[in-house]
Amino acid sequence: MRFRRLGSSVMVAAVGATMCQVLPAIADASPRAKISKTIKLSALRTDLVVDSPSMGKAIRVSVLTPRTGGGPRPTVYLLDGAGATKGVSDWITKGKAGQFFANKNVNVVLPMGGAGSFYTNWRKRDRKLGKPQWETFLTRELPPLVDSRFNGTGRNALIGLSMGGQAAYALLARNPRLYTGAASLSGCPPVSGPLNQGYVRTTVAKSGGDADNMWGPPGSKQWQAHDPAMHLDALRGKHLYLSAGSGAIGPMDLQSRPDEDMPKEAVNASGSALELGAYRCSLEFSLQLRHAGIAYTDGFRLIGTHSWPYWRGDLPAAWATVSRGLF
Repeated sequence: MRFRRLGSSVMVAAVGATMCQVLPAIADASPRAKISKTIKLSALRTDLVVDSPSMGKAIRVSVLTPRTGGGPRPTVYLLDGAGATKGVSDWITKGKAGQFFANKNVNVVLPMGGAGSFYTNWRKRDRKLGKPQWETFLTRELPPLVDSRFNGTGRNALIGLSMGGQAAYALLARNPRLYTGAASLSGCPPVSGPLNQGYVRTTVAKSGGDADNMWGPPGSKQWQAHDPAMHLDALRGKHLYLSAGSGAIGPMDLQSRPDEDMPKEAVNASGSALELGAYRCSLEFSLQLRHAGIAYTDGFRLIGTHSWPYWRGDLPAAWATVSRGLF
């Protein structure tokens, strides 16, 4: 009888050990993001089609690689503004990112199709924008794929304009171990207070969405969770850049822009108002950083509207700042 009991105990222990070995395999069986298609568009640009479990669909991403330098290389993520198109990042077509980064030993990742989303995880399905899960995609699913395919070092930074500027700081504050720095060009990083909340809600509404489906009612816990100003300690020691213009019209606003389908006066009036709002909000954030004793690089301009000629001009200084944490 003693032998039988001992034998039964051994068998139970063996089964338990076997189950412990099986359980991790079962947990690892959940769907993972994968590259389903690779499109080589030029010597320095490769487009990826990534099957994303979190997004529930395929997401297209461009990756720019340098002319020289075999790697390993760090990675910088460039985030579009609210008018982001699905076919190609505005950073490529309007920001001339390809030319700027061609001689820099870094992988440049440009996600497409984030218009009005703030590159965040939405809490509820929106009738127009669906239920994006950009934070999960950008911070969990995409980085290991990029590092594996393009010889990445695992060191990352973010540069975003307008809506993407807020997202850059929010992603950094929420994932400080993943990123070494962030840059906001004409963005509004803090989202607390009526003016800043109004900016977010208006930006989402321009794409046909409802910001309540993104973070809930204004002032709720999710709004606070995505406000970098409420998580300043996560930004301490990071390489930070802030820029915006005053909204005053300058010489570059008087030049013809063939890609615009509205009269120049209307374009300038809209760009001036948008930039004035970004200027106020960015100054507010800069004061919060200073009060907390957090260093940042100041790129504020006395002139400039919410437009690409100024963002192209800001890119070298933004890169000079965030690159210090990448190499």
